[in-house]
Amino acid sequence: MTAVKRTFDFTAASLLLLFLVPLMIVLALLVRWKLGAPVLFRQERPGLYEKPFYFLKFRTMTGETDRAGNLLPDEQRLTPFGMFLRRYSLDELPQLFNVLKGDLSLVGPRPLLMEYLDLYTDEQRVRHEVKPGITGWAQVNGRNGISWEKKFEYDYWYVKNHSFLIDLKILFMTVYKVFRSEGISQTGHVTVKRFEGAGAKVRGGPS
Repeated sequence: MTAVKRTFDFTAASLLLLFLVPLMIVLALLVRWKLGAPVLFRQERPGLYEKPFYFLKFRTMTGETDRAGNLLPDEQRLTPFGMFLRRYSLDELPQLFNVLKGDLSLVGPRPLLMEYLDLYTDEQRVRHEVKPGITGWAQVNGRNGISWEKKFEYDYWYVKNHSFLIDLKILFMTVYKVFRSEGISQTGHVTVKRFEGAGAKVRGGPS
């Protein structure tokens, strides 16, 4: 399964980049014009077995700070253009380079923040037993619109049940969800509420 998945990831990401590079160049120029430099948001995230890697996205927020030099809240820095990129997942396109490098898979649990690692229960930590992905079972079942507890539940189910056919199903469902612009943010947040260590029970799998 691992060899087949890696071969599929590399081949699919290469073909997608072949067709999408012109679009990505245009998006990069628009990000530079509307939001300034840097064009790419680059952040360390935990990958397979919690090994850190640098996660890439197109920038969607300004770098505005308060008088003390602290970044303003997300809702004040997320522009209409940035929201457009997020709505149609265009900000995620640079992650195809992460896939080519082998840090990401096309399908797997989304890589979260390094600072969350100390907050996981043993069951939540299971999500790192497979390579993280651009899309995943949690993303096609609610994305940012569901609770953290439900996300971990879906991630746990995926780790225990993933297969090539399930990955294909998730990829097809992702295309549908992107065009419908579903689950972009949690209620009351422009993106998603920070994880604070809910200690969710995830044994049962998704309902």
